Amino acid sequence: MFCSYPELNRYPSTPIPHRSSTPSLQSAPASSPTTSFLRGNLVESRGKSSITRFQFEMNSETVVTPRPEKASQRRSFRLPREIGILGALLLMLLVLTICIPQFRDIQNLTNITRNFSFVGIVAMGMTCVILTGGIDLSVGSVWGMTAVIVAYLLTHGWPVPLAILGSLLAAAGIGLLNGLCITQLKMSPFVPTLATLAIARSFALIVTHGRPISIFGDEYQSFLWIGGGDIFGIPNPFIIFCIVGVFFWILLSRTVWGRYVYAVGGNERTARLTGLRVDRLKIIVYILSALVAGIAGLTQYSYLSSVTADLGTGEELAVIAATVIGGANLAGGEGTILGTIIGAIILEVLRNGLLLFGIDPYWQGVFVGAVIILAVSIDYFRKLLRHD
Repeated sequence: MFCSYPELNRYPSTPIPHRSSTPSLQSAPASSPTTSFLRGNLVESRGKSSITRFQFEMNSETVVTPRPEKASQRRSFRLPREIGILGALLLMLLVLTICIPQFRDIQNLTNITRNFSFVGIVAMGMTCVILTGGIDLSVGSVWGMTAVIVAYLLTHGWPVPLAILGSLLAAAGIGLLNGLCITQLKMSPFVPTLATLAIARSFALIVTHGRPISIFGDEYQSFLWIGGGDIFGIPNPFIIFCIVGVFFWILLSRTVWGRYVYAVGGNERTARLTGLRVDRLKIIVYILSALVAGIAGLTQYSYLSSVTADLGTGEELAVIAATVIGGANLAGGEGTILGTIIGAIILEVLRNGLLLFGIDPYWQGVFVGAVIILAVSIDYFRKLLRHD
C-alpha cells in the first residue's frame, strides 16, 4: 500500500538522510490498540535525486479487524399521533350510544356518514395545502360555485359528463389562480385565497341571480344518483369519501411527491436548495384543493337536487377545523390524512350529539371552538413530552 506526498517533491535538492534503523510500529506495546490494528514497517524509497514516495508495508496476518461492541439499543415505542383523537372519538361514540338510544338508529348513522363525507372530502385537499405551510380560504366558495355551474349547465341541455367536467375545470381554474398568485406574485396564501373566496361566491350569485336552481326528471337520474344513491345500503357520498381518502393517503404516504410536500412544509428554503420545484408543487396542491372542493359541491348538489348561491358558505371553517383537530400544524410539515378523517368524523358526531341532546344549534360553534382548542393543546403537550 503506497501513500504519495506531493508536497515533498517541491524540494528535490534537499534529500533526507538515510537512517540505519527504520522506524517501526512493532516497537510499540502489544497492548496498544493502534499496534494491534495496524502493524508494519515504514520503508523509504529513493529516486535518483529525491524522495519520491513512502512505502508502508503491512503484514496481513497482523491486521485485526475491530469487533463492533454489542450495544444494547432500546427501541423507543411511540404511539401514533392519531391515537389521542381516535380515543376521544371512541369515547364520544360510547357516551352517545349509552345516553341517547336514537343515536344508534341506522338512519341516524347513515346521515352522519353522509354529512361528514362532504366536509371530509374537502378537508383532505386542505391537508395538503396546510402541509406546505399554506391555507385555502376559498374552498367554501368553490364548493358552492361548482354546484351552481353544474346546475346551470344541466338545465341548459349539457350532457351529465360534460357538465361535471366543465364545473370541475372551473374549480381547477380557481386553484390555479391561487397557486400562481402565491408562487409567481409572492403573495401570502391568505390574500389570494381570500380574494378568490369573494370571486367564486360572486360568480355563483351572478349565475343564479339569487334564485335556486333545481333539477327533476328522468334525464337527471344518473346525476342525482351520485349523491342520493347508495351501494348495498352504503351512501354514495361516503363511498366517494373513502375513494378520495385512499387516493390522498397513497399520495402523501406512499409516493415521493408526498415526501416533497412534507419537505416544503418543514423547511421551504432547504427544499429549494435541494433542487425541489417548490412553486410547481404548490400550484398542484392548490389545484387539488379546489378540485376536491368541486367534487364535494357536485356530490352535495346531486343529493339535494337543488342549489342556491350560498351553498358551502362558512364550510371553509369546518374544513380547517377538521384538519386542525386531526393534528395538522398550520405552520406546515405536520399532519396526516388519517388524522383529518378522524377530525371530520368528530365534528359531525359532535354536532349530531348536541342536536340529540336538545342543545340549541346556536351553541354548536362554541363547542366546536372548544374542541379545536382542546385538540391543539393536547398536541402541544404531546410534543413537549416527546421532546423531554
